Amino acid sequence: MVSSARVLLVAAVVGFLATMACGAAQRDYAAALTKSLLYFEAQRSGRLPPTQRVQWRGNSALKDGADHGVDLTGGYYDSGDNVKFGFPMAFTVTMLSWSVVEHRSRLAAAGELGHALQAVRWGADYLAKAHARPDVLYVNVGDGDSDHACWERPEDMDTPRRSYMVNTTHPGSDVAAETAAALAAASVAFTGPRGDPRYASTLLKHAKQLFQFAKNHRGLYQNSIPSARSFYSSSGDEDELLWAAVWLYIATGHQEYKAYIAGANNVGGVPQSLGWDDKFVGAQALVAKLILQGKLPNNGGHAEMRSNVESFLCNVLQHGDGRSGRLTPGGMLYLQPWSNLQDVTTAMFVLVTHADQLAAARASLQCGGVRLPPAQLVSFARSQVDYILGKNPMKMSYMVGVGKRYPLQPHHRGASLPSTKNNPGKISCGKGADYFHRSAPNLNVLDGAIVGGPDYNDHYDDSRGNYQQGEPSTYTVAPIVGVLARLLHN
Repeated sequence: MVSSARVLLVAAVVGFLATMACGAAQRDYAAALTKSLLYFEAQRSGRLPPTQRVQWRGNSALKDGADHGVDLTGGYYDSGDNVKFGFPMAFTVTMLSWSVVEHRSRLAAAGELGHALQAVRWGADYLAKAHARPDVLYVNVGDGDSDHACWERPEDMDTPRRSYMVNTTHPGSDVAAETAAALAAASVAFTGPRGDPRYASTLLKHAKQLFQFAKNHRGLYQNSIPSARSFYSSSGDEDELLWAAVWLYIATGHQEYKAYIAGANNVGGVPQSLGWDDKFVGAQALVAKLILQGKLPNNGGHAEMRSNVESFLCNVLQHGDGRSGRLTPGGMLYLQPWSNLQDVTTAMFVLVTHADQLAAARASLQCGGVRLPPAQLVSFARSQVDYILGKNPMKMSYMVGVGKRYPLQPHHRGASLPSTKNNPGKISCGKGADYFHRSAPNLNVLDGAIVGGPDYNDHYDDSRGNYQQGEPSTYTVAPIVGVLARLLHN
């Protein structure tokens, strides 16, 4: 017979090890949160501020907008190249803002609220400048084809920096509405504690004008700017218009936006994912939140949206039809071979956000005959974040700079080339190609970047030329800011 003392000893050891494991996970989340926000400083375009922490970057693209006599400096480079694409940038700002709106107190407790608001402001400043007149929005700066043919630091780039706009005769209601959503969400983020009410008011004014512009002048932006079709082509504008209306209703409480939500003819069905092109899941999740808070009635289109987002989450949780991904053998949610983790981070954001709303309402998620409590939704999100941070068959963190092993050759021009601080001489397009083809690690660590991720068999090829798996993007990292804050502070 085992003595009671021995049983107690074993229990104590097990408890101690569990506490140690939990503590290690929390430290990983804290480091990942800090570095995820640091990543946005590495993606900055324009004149860098004195507070810039990523020291291997320098000023870049200081004449953007000069071809139209407007100031289009600032903003973010979307991925590993040097073009400013307004459509995904606006989505990035919306998701960063949503992270702040949902998790302000948790970000503050982690000491990262200031950095999160700085990340939102850097993008929102640019988007507000790009809205040069009520019915004019500059949406892209740079030429994707020539930029992608050249491997240069942003500080050196000499590829064309043409500015592209949408207006009343060349509409882009999708990108205009997404920018409205971004600025409305940012205005909400800057309305709370440690915010800036005057700045929030300015952003909200732009958001209102852009929403009207989008409603009154319908048309997909790539039809007005054909060069955009090869990079971030839009599949429709109804999702962005609904998404913008919901954010404007949250920001203002005005009946105009409430009526638009209630009268929407297309509420998206059950989408496959949330991303830079399809925003229906985001709009549905916000409407579900407003229903659970008693701010919208649970009937008609509102009820349909709540039902749709909950069906989406059931699919993500593997209690549905599988259209929102299947789990790899190692446990990662898998939807597509090209930058799969962008869909994982957005899904996890919606999962933890809806879990919190269900918990506050003392409700659960019903997936067919299975009832899932909010804690189970958070647990699934935790498993995906843990996978990203190294708990996977490759034993590799897919967030650069976090953990003992992470990608050393992410597909990123600035990170792979020498810093201008160490090598101030111009590195031409041809010379830059030599650095692209090197088999050695990148010269600068792109802290906080999340690469595209492994394939369905959990395999990752750490090669600079492997852009499908190895290129990080702002819209992949933005959602995980909120998820990490949530997991770090329950």
